[in-house]
Amino acid sequence: MEMNQTRRIVLRGAGSIGALSALIMAGVLKPTAAYAADWNKAAFEAKDTPAALKGLGAASAAESKDLVLKVPDIAENGAVVPVDVISNIPNTTSIAILVDKNPTALSAQFSFANGALPEVSARIKMGQTSLVKAVAKAGDKFYIAQKECKVTVGGCGG
Repeated sequence: MEMNQTRRIVLRGAGSIGALSALIMAGVLKPTAAYAADWNKAAFEAKDTPAALKGLGAASAAESKDLVLKVPDIAENGAVVPVDVISNIPNTTSIAILVDKNPTALSAQFSFANGALPEVSARIKMGQTSLVKAVAKAGDKFYIAQKECKVTVGGCGG
């Protein structure tokens, strides 16, 4: 009995993969086009924060207490720094996380649609002590919050 169920699952999966492959080969589905449309090359390749903000269209972002950024005061491991961002700004459609002193300032960007809660929890990499910034887009306006996070090496201070 167990063998028949496993066989059915495998055959059903193989059929789905075959149909998907046929649609891709026929040109009906283009998976690379979907990824490329959402990637902001200028912002993600920017070497400093002002250029990344410009790439996002947020060069003149206003500070807001309704954008809550939670970052530890001291991160003992710069490879996995926890960052939480919550936007209490109505109609928030995107949140970006930036780190001033990283080689590329923009660490992550998230989009929200159809009333999704604009809350993000991520682990980012930081090479050194720096300001961490959260930028939220609501309507045609951008809002920013920032906090310094000290990165220690092996917990020895920094």
